[in-house]
Order: sequence, then C-alpha cells, then structure tokens
Amino acid sequence: MKKITFLLVTGALLIGLPLAGALYSGNEISDYTEFPPLTMHVEHAPFSWTMFGITSLLILVVILPFDLHAIRYRISSGPSRKADHTSTKFPIWGWFGIALTLTTWFLAWTRLDWFTPFQKYTFSPIWIGYIIAVNALTYKRRGTCLLTNTPIYMLKLSLASAIFWWFFEYLNRFVQNWVYIGISDLSPTQYFIFASLPFATVLPAVMSTAELLESFPQSAAGLQNFIRINTKQRRAAATAILLLASLGLAGIATHPDLLYPLLWIAPLLIITSLQTISGQPTIFSPVRNGNWQRIYIMACAALICGGFWELWNFGSVAKWIYTVPYVNRFKIFEMPLLGFAGYIPFGLECAVIADLLKPAKESDK
Repeated sequence: MKKITFLLVTGALLIGLPLAGALYSGNEISDYTEFPPLTMHVEHAPFSWTMFGITSLLILVVILPFDLHAIRYRISSGPSRKADHTSTKFPIWGWFGIALTLTTWFLAWTRLDWFTPFQKYTFSPIWIGYIIAVNALTYKRRGTCLLTNTPIYMLKLSLASAIFWWFFEYLNRFVQNWVYIGISDLSPTQYFIFASLPFATVLPAVMSTAELLESFPQSAAGLQNFIRINTKQRRAAATAILLLASLGLAGIATHPDLLYPLLWIAPLLIITSLQTISGQPTIFSPVRNGNWQRIYIMACAALICGGFWELWNFGSVAKWIYTVPYVNRFKIFEMPLLGFAGYIPFGLECAVIADLLKPAKESDK
C-alpha cells in the first residue's frame, strides 16, 4: 500500500467511524460541529466504586508486569554502569528555555493587571521553553539532540502536532471527557489560532522527552528481552483487531460512557493494524523478539509530559477541566487519578505519527 493511499484510508476510518456511529444512533451532527465547543451534550454517569475498582485492576494488570520486570532486572544486574554518552556543558540556549518556562509559568498563574490581555496565551511559551530545556539536557548528556541535529524534522513534528491534537479534539466531541473554560469570548478564528499554537508543541515535547529518557541506559533496562508476541497469522490477527477497533471507535458516539477509553486506544490499533496488513513495520514489531524498550519509553515520556500538562493547566486562566464517567475522583490537578492511564497509549500514538514523518531510510531502522 502506497503511503498516500495508506494515509487516505487511515484518515477516512479515523474521521468517518465516529460520525457513522453518531448517525446510526440518531444523534444531531450539529452537537459535534460547534466551534469553539462550549455546549455539553453528553450526560456522564456518576462516580462508581465498582467501575473504579475494575478500571484500576485493568490498568495494574497492564503496567505492573513491565515495572516489576524492570525492577527485578536492575536488582539482579547490580549497580548500573556509567552511561555511555558524551558529556558537555549545559548550553546557554538551555538556560533560555528554563527561563522562558519559569517566567511564563509565573505570569500564567498570577493575575497581574497589566498582563491580563495576554494571560490566556501563556501555554505555548511554557511548552516551547520546556522543549528547549529538555533538548538542552539531552545535548549535555549526548552532545546531540533533536533540536540541533534534526531541526527540519522538529519543524515537521510541530506542524503535524497541531493536526494530530485537533484530531483528538474531534474525538472528544463524541465523549466530552474534557471541556475548556475561559474561551467563550473567542471567535472561531481566534479559537483556532489560540488552540493550534499549543497543540503544535505536543509531539515535539513527547519525542524530546523520549530522547532524553533514552540517554539513561536504565530507563527501560531489561525490557529488551521480555514477553515475545509473535504469530504466523499476523495479517489475520491484524484484520480482526482492525474490525474490533473500528467498531469501538464508532461506538464512542453511541455509548460514550462505556467506550470513552477507546478514544485513546482505537486509533493506535487501527493505524498499526493497517500497517501490518500492508506489510509495514509498526511500533509493535520489536515485540516479536521480546523487545518492549521503545514502547515503555514512549509511555513514560507521555506520562511525564502529561504530568506537566496537568500541572501548568491547573492555575491557568484559559484551561480544561475533566468530566470522566465512573472514575471522576481523586484528582491530581484537574485530572482524575485513573485518567493518567490514557497517556500510556497516547505516547505510542505519538511515536507512530513521529515515525511516519521520518525519511523512509531512517524509519526503517
């Protein structure tokens, strides 16, 4: 399957399936097209201890085996060896990134009268500073980083990132797990520009954080030789997964309270299933040999960025708040505790999109 055909088929499924579900259920399409999205049209189920317990158990079943295996490996292998990297001085431009983030963070969380007209626009410079600082840390450890070695790739990541997150905003219309406040005075054009700027920092932030984690040998130590998942019927299995994920993505419009987690999981399964069917490598390809390192690092990178996203959102004027069915308690900042699990598949989706943007020779490595 040619790349352009692959992208068209993938895009048609990811965009069309939720709409098909909405049409099937007889919902008003206008509910999903309001811009900016201000009206709540999904009534969420109240908190449930039963669902909280089941969801917690499922999350632990997924993540604990990886963490316990990595911990056992570190204990059995003894003290870690010194990282193999080229140590250099922390670059001056890294200090600029730190200063930019700290200054903008201060301005975002205070309510200075003179800064009021600009206060809702602070999220982008906070994250630009973060990206610069993280790349500077990687540069100090390795002597290279994404920002200095592949600036064109970083630009591609930034441009794709805005489209990437607008897609998740689109999916959120069907489940309304988060809503924005402090944007009611923005016109559609103003909102598009206002939102696209911070959205453009998502992929660069996650991929830069992943590169920094990779500079620490112990980040995913032991996970290069873990559970092997290899089947001779890969395409048949991928076809079955594709069908189930497609039904699930359509179902978020018909059963938003039950199927909302598929907002994060289904796109990943659909893309990687199509890649498998068309004979392309996927982020899961190394798992055939038991290598889970990149998957683990990408999940951790997204969780780290997620922590900062929720932190910096907490005291902002224009911000998002969550309305997650069944588990909307025990908040860390504005995010319910179990909601952080969504960052795990999200990190893998970031890697999938980032890989599609790499030159063909590099992406095959």
